[in-house]
Amino acid sequence: MRRIATAAATALLLTAGVSACGGTGGGDSGGKAGTPAAKQPAKLDPATITLWVGFTQRELRVFKDTVKGFEAANPGVKVRVVGGINDDKIIAASRGGKAPDVAQSFTADNSGAFCGSGAWVNLKPYMQRDGIKDTIFPPAPRSYTQYKGTRCALPMLADAMGLYYNEDMLSKAGLSGPPKTISQLTEYAKKLTVKNPDGSLKVVGFNPVMGWYSNTPANFGPMFGAKWVDDGGRSTIGKDPAWAKMLTWQKDLIDWYGYDKLVKFQAGLGDEFSASNAFEKGRLAMNLDGEWRTAFIADEAPKLNYGTAPVPVDDDNAGLYGGGYTTGNIAGIPKRAEHPEQAWALLKYLATDDKAMAQLSNGLRNVPTTASSAKSPDLKPDPKFATFLKIYASLNTTTTPVTAAGSANQELFNSFTNKWQAGRVSDLPAALTGIDKQIDAQLANAQGKQVP
Repeated sequence: MRRIATAAATALLLTAGVSACGGTGGGDSGGKAGTPAAKQPAKLDPATITLWVGFTQRELRVFKDTVKGFEAANPGVKVRVVGGINDDKIIAASRGGKAPDVAQSFTADNSGAFCGSGAWVNLKPYMQRDGIKDTIFPPAPRSYTQYKGTRCALPMLADAMGLYYNEDMLSKAGLSGPPKTISQLTEYAKKLTVKNPDGSLKVVGFNPVMGWYSNTPANFGPMFGAKWVDDGGRSTIGKDPAWAKMLTWQKDLIDWYGYDKLVKFQAGLGDEFSASNAFEKGRLAMNLDGEWRTAFIADEAPKLNYGTAPVPVDDDNAGLYGGGYTTGNIAGIPKRAEHPEQAWALLKYLATDDKAMAQLSNGLRNVPTTASSAKSPDLKPDPKFATFLKIYASLNTTTTPVTAAGSANQELFNSFTNKWQAGRVSDLPAALTGIDKQIDAQLANAQGKQVP
């Protein structure tokens, strides 16, 4: 979610440039990348392969420790793990130069570009040969790791959004348990808000401002069952009434607080990913956040008495409760990989092996991405983290659609919400219809088409 700003530009660059580049690496124990040997090798040929990941420092050490298990199971294959890699570097390697054997990206929104351009190879032949079905992954990660039938990536750990709430504040206000519906969330937010003598905000029950911390349309949308696209892939932000309902609720709650008061309140808060995080410091009673926050709280505010729950949902769609929004890391084999068979073996290990997934989850505090690994005895979740395992596995959990333009649709919508919540939009239906037209135009441009 923090990397959303670069995804659209990355996708457009990739689709424009990679398809014109030729060349693939050589391959051991098989043919070129994307063309596996007819049979799974009984033993991998010796090789030194390269794995690119975005992780650094402590998290990079977790990844390196996990890779040691693969090396132990495959003597002769050594893995060089390189951290601090972003999508720009992956794209540059895809367009020319020396590519890694396996690349991991934080930006699931770029799956459409990686798959559609051929920058990452189609993994379906490898999976079919080795008897691996994509049904081992829940529906949402299955969706964000393929594009138009081409599966060029596997999910490798995920993020799930849920509701964090301050147990002491709820108890003091006479509230029992977390809110489950939007009306309850609104009621709780107002009861839990504390003002200073001058009327300024001391503690906010729930901050509905978009663009603040992890507040985005992508994270709020599942609370109302909102859909991004229709069956034909065209934007439905203006057609699906759930979006207008979500925005109307959000603006009403902002107006109750006072937009200017919320802006001033936010200015006095610490950064989201710092020890001064507003929820950790008791300035927020409830907040939408990802599973990673449990690790931050354990480290930075161990005495905080809090709980976690699925996000509240629209009162008219109470059956949605239990789900939320998910996205996650993706990993694939670049078309220029020099050792594709060894690369596939490593990718398969990191993305499908229960022990490896549990080790990564325990160390990184992200959600493991296979159904079986979420039940692994090696997994050590505390009850607060376990909430996110359930959210991730819920059939009501959704993700943003993979497109050729990356996150262009989200960026346009995010920009609009800044105007909307500040009171600079007079005709909401017309504005949302206009956003649909802009999004469809960007998608068409990314695909080299014209909007009808």
